[in-house]
Amino acid sequence: MNWKREQSRPRPAHLAMAVLAALSAAAGHAGATERRGDRAVESIESRAAGEPVLAIVSLQSQRITVYDANGWILRAPVSSGQRGRETPAGIFSVIQKDADHHSNLYDDAFMPHMQRLTWSGIALHGGALPGYPASHGCVRMPFDFAERLFDVTKMGLRVIVAPTDAAPVEIAHPVLFQPKPGAGALAAARMAEADEAAKKAEQARRAAWAAIRESALATVPVRVAENQKRRAEALVATAEAALGAAIPGEARERAESDKAQAAARVVELQTQLDAAKTELQPKLDAAAAAREAAAGAETARAAAAEAARLVMRELEPVSVLISRKTQRLYVRQGFEPVLDVPVTIVDPDRPIGTHVFTAMERTGGEARLRWSVVSLEGSRSQVGARGHDAESTPPASASGALERIVIPPDALDRIAGIAPRSSLIVTDEAVSSETGKGTDFVVLLSGEPQGGIKIRRRDPEAEFSYARPRDGRSPFGGSFFTR
Repeated sequence: MNWKREQSRPRPAHLAMAVLAALSAAAGHAGATERRGDRAVESIESRAAGEPVLAIVSLQSQRITVYDANGWILRAPVSSGQRGRETPAGIFSVIQKDADHHSNLYDDAFMPHMQRLTWSGIALHGGALPGYPASHGCVRMPFDFAERLFDVTKMGLRVIVAPTDAAPVEIAHPVLFQPKPGAGALAAARMAEADEAAKKAEQARRAAWAAIRESALATVPVRVAENQKRRAEALVATAEAALGAAIPGEARERAESDKAQAAARVVELQTQLDAAKTELQPKLDAAAAAREAAAGAETARAAAAEAARLVMRELEPVSVLISRKTQRLYVRQGFEPVLDVPVTIVDPDRPIGTHVFTAMERTGGEARLRWSVVSLEGSRSQVGARGHDAESTPPASASGALERIVIPPDALDRIAGIAPRSSLIVTDEAVSSETGKGTDFVVLLSGEPQGGIKIRRRDPEAEFSYARPRDGRSPFGGSFFTR
């Protein structure tokens, strides 16, 4: 036996102890990581949290922060796309929510509480957080946090993926849109008119049914009289036939008596029938008039409801994008394009940066809106939010960008009323090809890694299947990949 070799070979007991030690260390490391993740999930406790209006993912800090109108309300660590599959920096919004989602591209991978940002497959969802970028392009969040965020967000929530740390800063500027005067009062008036028209339509329907029932009841005596008259006329005909047969004395007298009685009955029933018809006719006329009135009331109700819908639509959030690259102003509302017009940008050859202005809340009734801005120009952090280490003034570059924009008056008139959660995006970039049916504006920052979205791009004629519902189609129709 080679003594040295035998001495260097690990004994079974020593090997088992080493394995147990390694497993314990790994478990301890995993537990520490999970505990660190738990500690990194924060929520505001100094005030009641409002409705989320904005979420910012910092690729540098690997953190997501959710804001309401007065500052941050939720924070958590994330894991973004790994090298070569980087989560693209840019501007997105939540376009689909699915609490129990599975990927069709990555072996049916579970993506709980998925909130889709692009139809090609970028999304927020619960997942493992190793402490560094590790996903295939999505933004993974702690499982419990993803569920909590899923429950409080709405479709259309603006999501900014920033290369560095960024936060909204309050800003006021004449270029920032404000609600049209009287828009709220007009909407209230239209809703009241719609409610009143609906009540009148219901009343007219009930009146029509009552008139129809009355006419139906009045028809019964007419039908009875008509049937009895037909039977009496049949008896007259039978008696006449018997008389024509030249029957002898007594039988003939009986036939003549039957004929006389039947004829008298016919006259009596005709009188009853005429009276029943006389009574029925006004009720038939009333029923016809009631049906016509009900039809008119229903037409008025539909018109009032449509007018209310249109005016209420103007109170829904609006997204406006101004691109220096294309020199155009675009408007989308409810994930649909509504306006595309030229716009003037002073000194168009000079970069303007990328800035996201968000209408946070109304102040003083419906008169004014508070606005915030997140600037993604350069790598300098714009830190702060109202009530949470906010800077005293907004970034000069954001105000400077607004100073260089000249919006035609007719375009301003065509932009629907601005409401909280509306946004204005001013950017050097063009609208991304990810913007399409069933999306808000998608803007990708050039010069930043976009591996997570490039690997998902396909020929425009080929349907894309990444992380979509299992029936293989967008709920808005057609392919998930939109050019």
